[in-house]
Amino acid sequence: MKQVVQNYKSGELAVLDVPVPGCKPGGVLVRTVHSLISTGTELMKVSEAGMSMVGKARSRPDQVAKVMQSVATNGLPATYRKVMGKLDSYTPLGYSLCGVVEQVGPGIDDVKTGDLVACAGNEHALHAELNWVPKNLYAPVPDGLASRHAAFGTVGSIAMQGVRQGGPQLGEVALVVGLGLIGQLVVQLLTASGVRVVGADPDPVRCELAARLGAAACGDPSSAAVEAAVAELTGGHGVDQVYLAAGGGSNQPVELAARLCRDRGRVVDIGKCRLDLPWNAYYEKELDVRFSRSYGPGRYDPEYELEGRDYPIGYVRWTERRNLACFLDLLARGRVDVEPLVSHVADFDDAVETYQRLKDGDLKAVAVLFRYAGHTAGAQAPAVDVPEVRRAASPRARTAKSPVRLAFVGAGNYATSMLLPHLARRDGVELSTVVTTTALSAANAKRKFGFAEATTDLDAVLGDKSVDAVFVATRHSSHAELTRRALLSGKAVFVEKPLALTEDELAGVLAAVEESGNDRLQVGFNRRFAPLLQEARKQFGARTGPASLRYLVNAGRLQEGSWYLRQGTEGSRFAGEGGHFIDTASWLLGADPVSVYALATPGNEDLQVVLRYPDGSTATLSYVTTGSSAFPKETLDLVADGKVLRLDDFVRASVYGTKRWVSSRLPKARDKGQNAELAAFVKAVRSGGPMPVPLESLVATTAATLAVRTGLASGAPVTLARA
Repeated sequence: MKQVVQNYKSGELAVLDVPVPGCKPGGVLVRTVHSLISTGTELMKVSEAGMSMVGKARSRPDQVAKVMQSVATNGLPATYRKVMGKLDSYTPLGYSLCGVVEQVGPGIDDVKTGDLVACAGNEHALHAELNWVPKNLYAPVPDGLASRHAAFGTVGSIAMQGVRQGGPQLGEVALVVGLGLIGQLVVQLLTASGVRVVGADPDPVRCELAARLGAAACGDPSSAAVEAAVAELTGGHGVDQVYLAAGGGSNQPVELAARLCRDRGRVVDIGKCRLDLPWNAYYEKELDVRFSRSYGPGRYDPEYELEGRDYPIGYVRWTERRNLACFLDLLARGRVDVEPLVSHVADFDDAVETYQRLKDGDLKAVAVLFRYAGHTAGAQAPAVDVPEVRRAASPRARTAKSPVRLAFVGAGNYATSMLLPHLARRDGVELSTVVTTTALSAANAKRKFGFAEATTDLDAVLGDKSVDAVFVATRHSSHAELTRRALLSGKAVFVEKPLALTEDELAGVLAAVEESGNDRLQVGFNRRFAPLLQEARKQFGARTGPASLRYLVNAGRLQEGSWYLRQGTEGSRFAGEGGHFIDTASWLLGADPVSVYALATPGNEDLQVVLRYPDGSTATLSYVTTGSSAFPKETLDLVADGKVLRLDDFVRASVYGTKRWVSSRLPKARDKGQNAELAAFVKAVRSGGPMPVPLESLVATTAATLAVRTGLASGAPVTLARA
């Protein structure tokens, strides 16, 4: 089997072939599905291994003391040989994973072969294809919980033990210093316990993430924002608890804790930060300093961990195994959400490269997972194929001409209010024919917008060689079929969203592209063409690191009788218009998503959709129908590289960076890009040049929109698999 190892002397990382561990009594043999990289503890170990011998000694004074004691006892030569032998050996990495039970050892009766379990321990939950795990270091995964989420079990237990040490009570206020992986989990656990949380971290991206996950306020610990938030939330008394989840050599965390904690408050050390306690400050407030030891009671006790001797629940309520099971339960019930923390998922075979990217700073991440090939655990994430776009070898020739003759299929409210007014007054455009199912609606559109003809005969329009492009503006259920027929007739096609409501419909459209060689297709994703958003993107500039994007769509309730409510025939509301927002996010992030995770609020159509992108960027779409109609419909924030882009409902935009840019308030109605989108489409039809949006992007957005339905049904993240 393969395992990730490191030589602490040279710093070398490798994926080695090692023997499969035996399945001893009192434990199970587990085949790994996902394992989690601790971007704090493990990276610290990896970084230390790359130091000089002097650097290693400075970073581990505790080990230096042991060496000096050995020199006094055994002499310098023997100690030197012992230390060099230990340093020049491979050591394992990893301590948190989820996998499938492959073999059950004697004495185990709570799991069976094929069960999914979460495992803990820096000797038993390693980055390896197989691990032997003793009974008290694994816990069964609840039904429906994805393996990639269950892999967070150990770090979740560490955060949970820290919170338990703080003894939070309903209504209290806590400060979390350090918003890395453990800090983000502490924020969520405290919030779930009825505690209001203030977060402190110098990284604005981590602050924004913690705010999304429940923190009442977040900011740089060196700024006045954190102190002001604490004063406001506590009436000036100070927080009840401080959780130190930071690392490094700065003494700022413990000094901040003393300044912002109330009289006789509690300070809990979870991370590995400097702890030079300012005596006067801690004495005057009589602060209670507590330490949190890893996953909980039982840790470092060989009788508990290796021999399986449990502590009586009447005396020790929360052991490390009970903490592990409790955290998995919170995940399964949606009380804690780890998906927004997943910055990157790497193949296990790419482990060395992944560690190197993390060490060099090329990959900035809160949490990174390894996925292991060849597993089919029942709780694994499903996948949706993103169909490949195939074009015929000899596409049809196109000639540039003016005017461009357009036909409309459908003339409902959107077409007559948002599309036709722009086209009717555009030079070089001739509105040729309008097709509707009822004669009167066709006649009304002809009279109002100046169509040359009105008809109910679609075949006649598709067979008219003088028509250059067809607009499909009908109800959602007919979009794919009408688009397919128009492409086969050789027309350029502009179809309002959605392009398709099912995977089969999408495949049918692409089959028409391949058969005809006609790829002249545009979907009405207009927001990327909005002048205000275009200018904001320009002001934001290029980015180098992963981005975090938040998009709130305050969709509001539909009027009774709206055809949008006919989900049986027209698809869900999000299936109909969700592509708008996914396309906008993908355009801003410059890529197509690779996975989708969706959650729905019971009893209504409120959705949370998390999209992950190839470079580790994430976009969270909150599509809600239960908000106030007085609140703006669309607000968007993009955070990356120390910059923030803010869009307020296509009325105002701003960019915060080394300089601040703020748009002037638009004097007229919101411009969501329809006019610019139509201009780009007409130009492409006239010139024969590329369509405004690549077909591959339209397909990827449609597949991601459809994957939301799959994700809601499975309760797991959906991988978007490229063909």
